[in-house]
Amino acid sequence: MADLRVKTGTPDAMGRVLSVTPQSAGWKYVGFEVFRLAPGQSLTEATEDREVCLVLLAGFATVTAGGETFSKIGGRASPFDGKPYSVYVPAQAEFTVTAESDLELAVCSAPATGEFPARLIRPDHVGFEERGQGSNRRLVYNILPDTEPAESLLVVEVITPGGNWSSYPPHKHDQDSFPQETFLEETYYHRLNPPQGFAFQRVYTDARDIDETFAVENGDCVMVPRGYHPVGAPHGYDLYYLNVMAGPLRQWRFKNDPAHEWIVKPKAE
Repeated sequence: MADLRVKTGTPDAMGRVLSVTPQSAGWKYVGFEVFRLAPGQSLTEATEDREVCLVLLAGFATVTAGGETFSKIGGRASPFDGKPYSVYVPAQAEFTVTAESDLELAVCSAPATGEFPARLIRPDHVGFEERGQGSNRRLVYNILPDTEPAESLLVVEVITPGGNWSSYPPHKHDQDSFPQETFLEETYYHRLNPPQGFAFQRVYTDARDIDETFAVENGDCVMVPRGYHPVGAPHGYDLYYLNVMAGPLRQWRFKNDPAHEWIVKPKAE
């Protein structure tokens, strides 16, 4: 089994600082990369047999994809600064991202055939929901949920305030048994505010054949091939993560760990 944590490195010639591929992860569906581009620097790639969601984590860019050009989109100072601009790019297409400022870019991918056209996903098209209560409260930004057009990809941002838990109670989606549960591989790309902080993520299965706990730092990516995967943000440090999911059916159906499901059940009067 591949190491489930991948750390951000120094930029390569293309500006890539983090890469998770199906080959490196030892799985089938999810690909995830992060690039840091200087003003004027461009990234051009062919999608081939994968659809792509480009998420502008921070900065401005001009994106050309599938014959469309989206000029000077973006503008967040950091992933904690409101909703993102994103661009959906179909399979069998090419995209170019040109940085109009210092740019941090996430490239999320999964298998596809090219069924849908390229499109801009504006911040006002990103759904928002507040999940949980008390120390289980987190803010969810649905960039590419299963209610929006795509073939495999699901993409979402989550901000967990310091002292709170997220992806909690622990849940999993590793069984192809729709409508009760769906099989979805997943990556968590973590950022912290302030950046010197840390958070915790555990990945474990019922049988404990996977049972790993990570102290994640700013820029770490955790892969979840299967199993439960809760996250905790220590006091004083807000946690952001970008989730990418994909599997044989583009539906998000999960199962809570039975040992902890009591947390969300109504209390008896």
